[in-house]
Amino acid sequence: MLDFIIIGAAQAGLSMAYELKQLQKNYVVLDKESEIGASWLKRWDSLTLFTPSEFNNLKGLKFPKPKGHYPDKYEVAEYFKSYVDTFDIPIEFDTLVTEIQDKSDYFVVKCEDGFYEAEQVIIATGPFHIPYTPPFYQKIDSSVFQIHSDYYKNPSQLQKGKAMVVGAGDSGYQILDEISNTDRDVYFSGDTEVKTLPQEFLGKTLWWWFTKTGYLSFSKTSWLGKKISESKQPIIGVDVKGILNKENVIPVGKTINANSHKIVTEEAELTDVRNIIWATGYRPKFEWIEGLELDKNGYPLHHRGISNIDGLYFIGLPWLHTRASATLGGIQKDADYLGDYILEKESKKEKVNI
Repeated sequence: MLDFIIIGAAQAGLSMAYELKQLQKNYVVLDKESEIGASWLKRWDSLTLFTPSEFNNLKGLKFPKPKGHYPDKYEVAEYFKSYVDTFDIPIEFDTLVTEIQDKSDYFVVKCEDGFYEAEQVIIATGPFHIPYTPPFYQKIDSSVFQIHSDYYKNPSQLQKGKAMVVGAGDSGYQILDEISNTDRDVYFSGDTEVKTLPQEFLGKTLWWWFTKTGYLSFSKTSWLGKKISESKQPIIGVDVKGILNKENVIPVGKTINANSHKIVTEEAELTDVRNIIWATGYRPKFEWIEGLELDKNGYPLHHRGISNIDGLYFIGLPWLHTRASATLGGIQKDADYLGDYILEKESKKEKVNI
């Protein structure tokens, strides 16, 4: 019987492992991947963070790159490995959790090859669970190469011919930029009127301004926090207008339907698409947790990571508490809060037992 089980070994799970280490708890981190940093390494090759090194620190260990440097995915993975080594964090890899059963005073965490038992559980699996692709993708002819951005690495995966990028988030525009630099025409399906923000402004990084203005600190329950969370997130550090003005980039509006070789969008019916990259986001999946209450979007109901089930916690979700909650550097405040909550909870329990 462990004190804690943490599920997920990326920044959220490692941050909570640090907290439990300070509290001298008996715990283990379970992760479905085969190595630390895998959730970053599997993203596309040219991925870089839009936050500079000085804003990417996990508690207890600074990101080992100079101020103003924008790390790539390989540097993030190496940082995680150093973090695990520095604090001797116990991780069980290749362990996919399939179910969590609430036994009132402890939990049974079932995996493909067995189970674990712990008094408390922390879910740190993040928000990116199931890559979402519109259902009509199944109606597209098999000769058209289709891939979700979760599996996209670089343009060499594509076959010859025209490509189409669907999705107007950060991933969509970054992938569109990369593919449009190859010798091919690229259709773009998505919002072309998105808000954009530069990575640097008046000699300071965007994250510096966010920190100074308190933009990252507004809670999701505050008036400003609600306004920010309900609005469309801006595209950061990407020259959207410059990309859309390229001669080989052809905006076609939202994709509506498809049939065989025909892709129907708001502005065109395309019959010459040979490749489609779906940068269409993800859907959460938490149904494997017994007794958990979910909101209308499928995310757990909670207060700052404390769920409706006693002893079950969450960290790393978008807007867990603030805009920074799902960022590398912002996870620290949420981990601090949960660490303090766990300590206070146990102190109260000890007083009752006395």
